[in-house]
Formats: sequence, C-alpha cells, structure tokens
Amino acid sequence: MKILFIQALSMEGIDIERVYPIGIVVLASQVERQTNHDLQLFDMNMAIDPYGDLRLQLDTYQPDVVCLSLRNIDPLGNKTSSLIPGFAVTLAFIKRYAADTKILVGGTGFSLFPERLMREYPEIDFGVTGEAEKIIVPLLENLNNPPHLPGLCYRENKAVLIVPPVGDYDMLDYVMPNRDLLDPRPYLTVNKYVESIGVETKRGCCFSCGYCSYPLLQGSKMRCRTPEAVVDEIQFLYETYGVTRIHFTDSVVNIPVDHLDTICAEIIRRGLKINWSGFFRENLLTEENVALYTQSGCECFSLSPDGLSQTALDAMDKHMRVQDILDTAQVLAGSGVVTVYHFLVNTPGDTAATQQQARDLIDAIYEIHHASKTLGTIVLNNIRILPGTKVEQQALANGVITPETDLLYPTYYNPAPFDRVRYDLEIYHTKKNIFMWQEVTS
Repeated sequence: MKILFIQALSMEGIDIERVYPIGIVVLASQVERQTNHDLQLFDMNMAIDPYGDLRLQLDTYQPDVVCLSLRNIDPLGNKTSSLIPGFAVTLAFIKRYAADTKILVGGTGFSLFPERLMREYPEIDFGVTGEAEKIIVPLLENLNNPPHLPGLCYRENKAVLIVPPVGDYDMLDYVMPNRDLLDPRPYLTVNKYVESIGVETKRGCCFSCGYCSYPLLQGSKMRCRTPEAVVDEIQFLYETYGVTRIHFTDSVVNIPVDHLDTICAEIIRRGLKINWSGFFRENLLTEENVALYTQSGCECFSLSPDGLSQTALDAMDKHMRVQDILDTAQVLAGSGVVTVYHFLVNTPGDTAATQQQARDLIDAIYEIHHASKTLGTIVLNNIRILPGTKVEQQALANGVITPETDLLYPTYYNPAPFDRVRYDLEIYHTKKNIFMWQEVTS
C-alpha cells in the first residue's frame, strides 16, 4: 500500500515563519517501523505552488491512502482569517485528482472540531483525534472495517461517531522519528526569527488555564521522555542535519523543573553548541536554573503569563500573582537573554481599574529590563474562544457569544467597552520599546 502523508497549509502566505511538521513525521515513522508499506511525505507550507505540487504528488505517486494533518484552524494573533477554506479545498483537490484514494485526517486543528469537520466534509473517510501513535497502524491495516480504536472518528448510517481518545501514550516508548522521511535541512534557512525544528520532551499539561485547549488535546498528566533520549535526538539533529536551533514543543518546558535541568546539564556535558527556546512557567525560574538554561544555549525566554492584572490572572485560572511576573522579570533581566512576554487583553472581569493596572505592569516590566535591554517585545492578543474551555462558558454567560456561535471560525473574547483596548496598549508598549532601543543606538 502506498501512503502519502500531507501537512495541510497552516500559515498565510509564503513569508510566514515555517515549522517542520513533526506530527506527520512521527506517525510515518511508526508506520515505517511496523509495516512494509511505501511512504511519502509532503509539506504544502514549503511549496511555492502548493496545489500544483500536490497535483504532481498525486499524479506521480498515486497513493492508496492520504493521511492529511490539520495543525491549525486559523493563524491566531488576533486575525480573523481562517485556514479551514484551504483545508476544504485540499480535500476536494485530493478527491478530484485521486478519486479512489482513502483520506484520513488528524492533527491538533482537526481534534478541536472532529465531528463538525467530518459532517461538513464527506471527503474524509476516517479521522483521528488526539494522539495517533497507537492507532495509526491498526487503522491502516483495517481500512475496510477498522476496530473501534481510541480517538477514531468514523461514519455509521450517515452519523459521525467518535471513540473518545485516551491520551495515554507512554513517552518512555517514544522513538526518535526518522527525519530522513522529510529532510529537515530545507527548513533551516526559511525563517527569520522562529526556530523551525521542534523537539518533544513531554506531552500533557498539569495546568488548566481558562482559555487553553492543551489539557483537552493531550491530557492533564505530563508524560516525559528521559532527558538522555531528548539530548540524543538533539545531538543526532546537530550531527546529521546541521541543526543548531531548536524549539521545545512542550506546553510548558520547565515543568518538571528537574527534567529540564537534567536536559540542559546533559547538553552542556556533551558540548553541544545549539540554541533553543520554549515557553516557561514564570514562577519556577530562579537565578540558578536561568543561569543553567543560558549556559546550555537558551536564546529566548518566552513567557505567557497572560494576565495583565490580578483580576485577569484569577479569571483565567493562572494560579499566579502579578508579583510572580515581576520577580521573574528581575531574574531574567540579568541573564543577558532576550525575554518575550505574551499577554491577553480585555479578559473576563476587566474594568477601568484593571486597564490602569495593565499599564502599570507594562511600565514595571520595561523599567526592570531597561538597563540590560533584554526585553524583546510584549505580545498582546485577544482570547481566541475554543470549545470546551472555561472562557467559552464565560463568553456564553456574559453574552459575548450565543450557543449558535460558530467557534470553528475565528471568534475572540473582546466585548465592549474595552474592545479597542488592545490597540491602545500596543501603542503604549511599542513606544516604550522603540524608545528603549533608540537609546542604545543614539
């Protein structure tokens, strides 16, 4: 059987930062290890002519099965455009030019709306929600009558049925994917800022932030790989493909703290000259572990405290204090490494007083980083409302959305009277940022 794994378009335009599609490579590696099927991988995001190149793939390879990954449903970042139209066109395109090909769909984006997408797009033969490592091979081996595997989406008497996913893949069983199936080297030079190559150290998230879908997608239990296995993969990428910059794909990279500490100590012990980044939990950063992370190659501390006031932090169940953010800023300001802060604005419970508190927090962050010039930027976003989250319930309760609101397409929590506050805060902080850096050059 010939199987074509496709990464669907997950960005707008060819000038957007690209990400190596680790998901389809992991699954293709599972199939390669366990079967004798013929495999081919194609990332539409790397093609100048995505549909023309897809047509060439279908015509020349003539797959029996297409496994299509929908990683994102929209670009986020306050944008109102959607990636669903491109996904729909891709399905129709495959069915038009490879009519007899079975189409399997998975990925994070699909997992958020599996029933809706299966109902709306009959081209999909089967779907997979959540982790697919355990079910991809038995599904491919039994396409005519698949067993009811965890996470399987299928049709029965015109109804869409979903077997609940389990989210229990043991990351101690995780085997480094065969990246020869999709050469990483073309990805090393396509981005200006963001690391294109990701490495998983764990899955799951023990937090329950009110806006976030991570626990819904990967479970609330963190499942870790051994630090040695993680560094083995980093070393292999460095020595085999010349990868010198990686991003740890974990929801929170520094939990458990000793897990990341051991990884970094092993990177240093092996003398690997690589740079890395990840998203950190603020109140677990100390001068000691920040020094360790910096020595091991951390090139950017990405923080997502999200709340610009204590009211916002509490509303989103961040279990953090404003003082924690400021204490962390003090630690990171002396590291010499760039820090980027991500905040959500116009959050449930905001008032005129919390808007002033937001400016006060921005002032404090810039004051702390001013001397060392280690503040990269502050990213401000509205909350993308996702199904199954606390914010969805808050939005319903506050009349921001109704039960009929279609959350498949970009829907943000941004009610009046503060629906324009993001622009005010962007002007406020960007002036500070520009003036800070002008002091360096003037």
